[in-house]
Amino acid sequence: MQKQELIDCHKRIEPYIHNTPVLSSTLINEIAGASLVFKCENFQKMGAFKMRGATNAIMQLSEGKRKKGVVTHSSGNFAQALSLAAKSLGIKAYIVMPSNAPQVKIDAVKGYGGEVIICEPTLQAREATAKEIEDSKGATFLHPSNDMDVILGQGTAGKELLEDYPDLDFIFVPVGGGGLVAGTILAAKYFGHNCKVIGGEPFEVDDAYRSLLSGKIESNSSTNTIADGLKTQLGDQNFPIIQEGIEKIVRVTEQEITESMQLIWERLKIVCEASCAVALAALLKEKVLFKDKKVGIIISGGNVDLSKLPFWQQ
Repeated sequence: MQKQELIDCHKRIEPYIHNTPVLSSTLINEIAGASLVFKCENFQKMGAFKMRGATNAIMQLSEGKRKKGVVTHSSGNFAQALSLAAKSLGIKAYIVMPSNAPQVKIDAVKGYGGEVIICEPTLQAREATAKEIEDSKGATFLHPSNDMDVILGQGTAGKELLEDYPDLDFIFVPVGGGGLVAGTILAAKYFGHNCKVIGGEPFEVDDAYRSLLSGKIESNSSTNTIADGLKTQLGDQNFPIIQEGIEKIVRVTEQEITESMQLIWERLKIVCEASCAVALAALLKEKVLFKDKKVGIIISGGNVDLSKLPFWQQ
């Protein structure tokens, strides 16, 4: 993987994405004991960083493949991203979603023109249903996170952040399927100055943490976490990048995720989903190690079911 590939990817997708703003909070800096900047991908088109990878992956398809459409399975944000990216580029998107996906995300996929197919909420069911569509429609399967074109696209968020703040010591990102963290590792490698990448992961779905320990891709026997975007596991494309380049993964509790989510809402005055609060929670959990450091945090998305906010009191 070369620096030029990330540069070319960014140039290719730039007309279709936002260069998202970076925010900071004096109060959060005081709580953390460090200088924090937040890359706000909740302001990305469709509300999450995944627009970047989806756009790049579609743009890399041949004309013949584009005509037959694309298919993916996703619990939400990649589903929306692929639907909007496909619509922007004039092609059909088939989206397999688990029956427990947030209704706000299912509705959004339909709003962006994606054709939704609901399946049982297991990885096996998602993969099997996507394969059926692949075979029957001739559509190209695009994985939400385990695809080099997707990984490169996700890496452009970190590239933009480091172009604005080249002296960052660390970047914290949430870890789900591994696309964002792998892309951020590449961005830090090519555009940072000894910038290290740290992942945040819920204890309830700590497959990436365990994968680093065992040296092989682990899965989760249960997915009982508020961070609904982090329930997937790593893949053979992103795992080697993560193994080689990540500094470490910090695991956080459901309470720590909720508290960090509330802090972002209250102090940055922005909507973020629980999955991206995991990155801030990871920093705050080990803040003594990052005292006086310059830290970037990627706010990965803001697609929230407002009726299910964890800190909302009826």
